[in-house]
Amino acid sequence: MLHDHHGTRYAADVAECSSIELTNRFDSLVTAPKSGDEPFTQQGQSIGSDLRQFWRWACSDLIGNAQRGVLAEYIVGLALGCVADGVRVEWDASDLLTEGGIRVEVKSSAYLQSWKQKRLSMISFGIQPTNGWDATTNTIAAQRKRQADVYVFCVFKQTDRATADPLDLDQWDFYVMSTQRLNSTFGEQKSIVLSSLLSHDPVECSFSGLASAVQAAAREQS
Repeated sequence: MLHDHHGTRYAADVAECSSIELTNRFDSLVTAPKSGDEPFTQQGQSIGSDLRQFWRWACSDLIGNAQRGVLAEYIVGLALGCVADGVRVEWDASDLLTEGGIRVEVKSSAYLQSWKQKRLSMISFGIQPTNGWDATTNTIAAQRKRQADVYVFCVFKQTDRATADPLDLDQWDFYVMSTQRLNSTFGEQKSIVLSSLLSHDPVECSFSGLASAVQAAAREQS
């Protein structure tokens, strides 16, 4: 009976450890920032290309909608001091989280596109409420709402293709509004054009004024 008792206990311990290992196996990945020097390899040997070359190939179009949106998040994050050490989380409930706990949603729009245009694009932003997704737990919030505390609307305002440079922060305009004001003004509306946004007096600022504007907007939430 003693043998059976210890055997049963051992089996239970193994099952518990296996359960823990299985749980850990499917936890969210912790992504370490890359340097760009990491090589592509085959059979343990570099094939002569590295991650920086991939970035150059994949991310050089900063005018196109997809990459410009990510760039806008980074620019706002630089101003708020919250992107130096981490990496971007795809599809998280809000785009940025400051050290003070302010959740920030970044929206971008531009007059220019990287493809051939017949006319300048209209400036508009998506502002629809969402069911927030938590990357750590892989769960979706039951309540549909605007997830952030503050919205930053970024307009790449350059209209001359010859001089357009999204890395030149003077070519951007930034407009800041608390989510509380956005909700009371626009309700469940899914998108807004720039003229509509401006008619409700968001805080307009340059890159250097973003941090104080976001902090002020966050205080409206309390």
